[in-house]
Amino acid sequence: MTMPQQPQVNVNISQPPLPPQQPPVRQSNLRTKRGLLKYVLLGLITLGIYDIWQMSEVGDSLNLLAFKRDGKHTMHYCLMFFLVGWVTLGIGWLVWYHRVSGRIGEEQAARGLPVTVTASTFWLWGILGSLIAVGPFIYIYKLLHAMNDLSADYNVRGF
Repeated sequence: MTMPQQPQVNVNISQPPLPPQQPPVRQSNLRTKRGLLKYVLLGLITLGIYDIWQMSEVGDSLNLLAFKRDGKHTMHYCLMFFLVGWVTLGIGWLVWYHRVSGRIGEEQAARGLPVTVTASTFWLWGILGSLIAVGPFIYIYKLLHAMNDLSADYNVRGF
């Protein structure tokens, strides 16, 4: 016994070709022009407002760079500077810089960049280095340049 053959229907539906896959679009590129001279001079001219803005921007950029990898969130610098730092008699500032420096070092290592800033960098240059007066400037220089490197890597490779 043979089976009856089913009629075949040819349906030709033309679809437009799919667009080529694009890499995910980031909202904006991160700043890579941070520098010590600008930090010091604009900080003096603006009576410290530029310095507060710059550190806020560093914290925000670090949150964008590292959150998907480590799941941590750095407290906004303005909140720490205007409220927490004063209430804790300066301990909040020490904790904030310690954590930010450590997080920058972890992100540099995770991205395969040379690790130039760690929590010990803050304690050695930022605190102990204040005994020779130039230590905090060296720490800020290292911090800003580490953030420039991380931002440049993010602008090229993304997360």
